[in-house]
Amino acid sequence: MKATRAFPWRRGAQAALTLLVAAAVTFAQLAVPVATPQASAATIDTNAWYVLVNRNSGKALEVADLSTANNAGIQQWARNDHAVQQWQFVSSGSGYYRLKSRHSGKVIDVASRSTADGANVVQYTDNNATNQQFSVQDPASGYIQLINRNSGKSLEVWEWSTADGGRVSQYTDTNANNQQWQMVRVGDVSTPTTYPNPGPVTGDTIVHDPEVVKRPDGSYLLANTGEGVNLRTSTDRTAWRAAGMAFPNGMPWVHTYTNNSNHVWAPDVHYVNGRYYMYYSASVFESNRSAIFLATSTTGAAGSWTNQGLVISSSASNDWNAIDPNLVIDQQGRWFLSFGSFWSGIKMIALSSSTGLRSGTAFYSLASRGGDAVEAPTIHYRNGYYYLYVSFDACCRGAASTYRIMVGRSTSVTGPYVDRNGTAMMSGGGTQILAGHGSIHGPGHQAVITDTDSDVLFYHYYDNAGDPRLGVNLLGYDSSGWPYVY
Repeated sequence: MKATRAFPWRRGAQAALTLLVAAAVTFAQLAVPVATPQASAATIDTNAWYVLVNRNSGKALEVADLSTANNAGIQQWARNDHAVQQWQFVSSGSGYYRLKSRHSGKVIDVASRSTADGANVVQYTDNNATNQQFSVQDPASGYIQLINRNSGKSLEVWEWSTADGGRVSQYTDTNANNQQWQMVRVGDVSTPTTYPNPGPVTGDTIVHDPEVVKRPDGSYLLANTGEGVNLRTSTDRTAWRAAGMAFPNGMPWVHTYTNNSNHVWAPDVHYVNGRYYMYYSASVFESNRSAIFLATSTTGAAGSWTNQGLVISSSASNDWNAIDPNLVIDQQGRWFLSFGSFWSGIKMIALSSSTGLRSGTAFYSLASRGGDAVEAPTIHYRNGYYYLYVSFDACCRGAASTYRIMVGRSTSVTGPYVDRNGTAMMSGGGTQILAGHGSIHGPGHQAVITDTDSDVLFYHYYDNAGDPRLGVNLLGYDSSGWPYVY
């Protein structure tokens, strides 16, 4: 998405044209006195989010390459109203504002405090410096100019580009169309008409039912469905490598539920109080004769895991299924395990924080579709709400899979959970945040973690060949607190 500088002669031609126009205006003013109005500050709501559309190109101001890093470039791109194109005007006083990205939380900055024409414009941590402050001027009806306080120069699309990825820079104020921006106030972005593709990942990324935990050293440990529980690691959340099996010597304690196989499902991994906890499922396809077990490790490495025993099991006499476990620790420090697939839906039990095993007989129902597919619960807390993510519809059919990721929320970890429209998840409710599109088939069995840059969504999807692949995207939250994928 990065554009290269092109057609340098256009800068000279534009400057010459500006001089000619200025000369003509000066001559006219000698003959007929003209009152020249002063530019006025635009009306700005500092609580709102705006998309800034360039008058010359019709494209929107955005952070390049979906970056959240300092010094990432600012560019233009076809308008989509996603968070990467949304900006908030933060007052610096005296009529100046910083432009804060909804995507990254950083502000627009003229790099190195430059006062030169063509200087790079980037995003950077907000320090309220003068090279991050802009006055908002009205050069034409419905459009503004953004004049940098440090340099006195105008924010513009370089070389009059109309291409996606056209670079944004600063230049002497010419009041040209490529220096004019339309402020479009935007609403929520939780229901986009299209979904983003997975972010870039490399290495060993053929996985099913991924669960990821961030380790104390800042690296990542991924566990997924497979023989003996497959493990992978990454130092940067992008490049992944195989890291062996949690149980390379077999798992005889699960054989009652797996027809003597060591293939287990949907591991869920957390790091708590210096110890890794892994909950995983033992079952066979389309049966609710299933069990969830717990294993622990001090390192998370292959072969280091110790079986701690059975947590809960289900049988043909139950109307629920003990698979797809997910540990959640609420804001009071209480431990719970959500789980379930098909049958009567998603359930929850209480756990002992000292053993990680079941505590008491409490049994909660969180979500149901009356026997239709709802599975793979993940509960994530943020800003007063517990968000329950689940997968609807058909998994495990390769490119024909119709999995999609849904969400509801509650102020209590045990529910009731409702979707964006207020429909109870126990009545089939759920707000869709990701579904199949293009060559991305059946995204689901999601996991969510809080990382240093954002909340992060992990999931699997199927490619056109039917292989399960690792998907990674960031999560944003709209003004009503509902998550969306970008």
